[in-house]
Amino acid sequence: MTNNKSTLAGKMTQYRWVICAMLFFATTVNYLDRQVLSLTWDEFIKPEFHWNEYHYGLITSIFSIVYAVCMLFAGRFIDWMGTKKGYLWAIGVWSVGACMHALCGVATEAWVGLPNAAALRAVEAGSAMAATIAMVSMYFFIAARCILALGEAGNFPAAIKVTAEYFPKKDRAYATSIFNAGASIGALFAPLTIPLLAKAWGWEMAFIVIGALGFVWMGFWVFMYKKPSDHPKVNAAELEYIEQDKHELINGAVAKEQKEEDCPKMSFWKTLAFKQTWAFAFGKFMTDGVWWFFLFWTPSYLNSQFGIKMSEGLGVALIFTLYAITMLSIYGGKLPTIIINKTGLNPYAARMRAMLIFAFIPLLVLLAQPMGTISPWFPIILIGLGGAAHQSWSANIFSTVGDMFPKSAIATVTGIGGMAGGVGSMILQWFAGWLFVHAEETNMAYMGFEGKPAGYFVVFCICAVAYLIGWIVMKALVPKYKPIVLE
Repeated sequence: MTNNKSTLAGKMTQYRWVICAMLFFATTVNYLDRQVLSLTWDEFIKPEFHWNEYHYGLITSIFSIVYAVCMLFAGRFIDWMGTKKGYLWAIGVWSVGACMHALCGVATEAWVGLPNAAALRAVEAGSAMAATIAMVSMYFFIAARCILALGEAGNFPAAIKVTAEYFPKKDRAYATSIFNAGASIGALFAPLTIPLLAKAWGWEMAFIVIGALGFVWMGFWVFMYKKPSDHPKVNAAELEYIEQDKHELINGAVAKEQKEEDCPKMSFWKTLAFKQTWAFAFGKFMTDGVWWFFLFWTPSYLNSQFGIKMSEGLGVALIFTLYAITMLSIYGGKLPTIIINKTGLNPYAARMRAMLIFAFIPLLVLLAQPMGTISPWFPIILIGLGGAAHQSWSANIFSTVGDMFPKSAIATVTGIGGMAGGVGSMILQWFAGWLFVHAEETNMAYMGFEGKPAGYFVVFCICAVAYLIGWIVMKALVPKYKPIVLE
């Protein structure tokens, strides 16, 4: 095998950041595809298919649980298939699933025997036919959403594995925060593009155009990715920097980092024997649903509480501002590196210290509903800060897997944590959808608010404290840095 590793002389190449950029774009596409439904359902899809919050909540909750189950197997699939092929399969499947949403309208029309979308809208609200249309269309969207979930489940196990391949431990949280910022960028550009596409050419075209972006990414990945030791664009100096952890000091002793090809494979059941796995999984269970709630429900929140539509300038400006604020998370990913450089703490201790700081910031979301009585800008700013804290938390909790586990098990453990996060999200999304319908029907009162606003206040309270609970349990399970080395 030939490569460009013969000497350390010369300036170190920086190809690892090119790979990080590819992960960033993949995550951007991932979240664009995920956002199309949340930005079109309330204004465009809901009137056509006679949905309410229950239908939408059920769709998002089923997406979450399917995503969760698929994450469990996606990690094993990525470890088995390899990073390059596994990532191609993942983004290919989710792009097909994204485009399939566009067929749900035609399928519903054929099933109920109506000629077009106008005929669906014309059905009398509250009638038996309207209920049938809502139910049938919901199942078609669930089917498309399941394909989307199957593919999207592979994104983070693959991306975290690539990060462990291309970055030393001290830089992994920062690299993760950069590619994870693709979630915010995807969500940032979504309101600038998706409602306009839906308004100009129909909601179906929004799914097709955004879904097709994944196929473009696949073309670049085929030619740009190789393992760093085999890549001609990674010179010896950069490879030495990437592999600096192979002589890591732990408790005064040298702990040589195992190369993936030399490391014994860890079975799925073996990973469950470690407290490190359960700490990661619980942290994900408590917090993933918060981010997905912000992602899935904020457009509907603005419409139902303030009458602001996503196809209007104010709606676009508010959502754009929210996700622009979440971009602060890039600095959150850098914080552990700063702590390590200043204090000499090991990566896990520095990461947990940073995560504790991030866990306090979502408490600001408690003020979102009260401040919303003044202006819709206040809850958007506070939710944005909560989202930035989540993305900073997320970059670091993902990096704890690389801190603790050998490279051969990283995708598997990431998948287990992803499943736990998906289960937590499923519970929260289902609960939110049910609660908002219940609060409106019963005129529920909570902390001075009535109806749907009271329901939103309840969920905001849950979101605000989730991170502190997650951090406390993680710290209790794994109080000190203890990497796992397989014999």
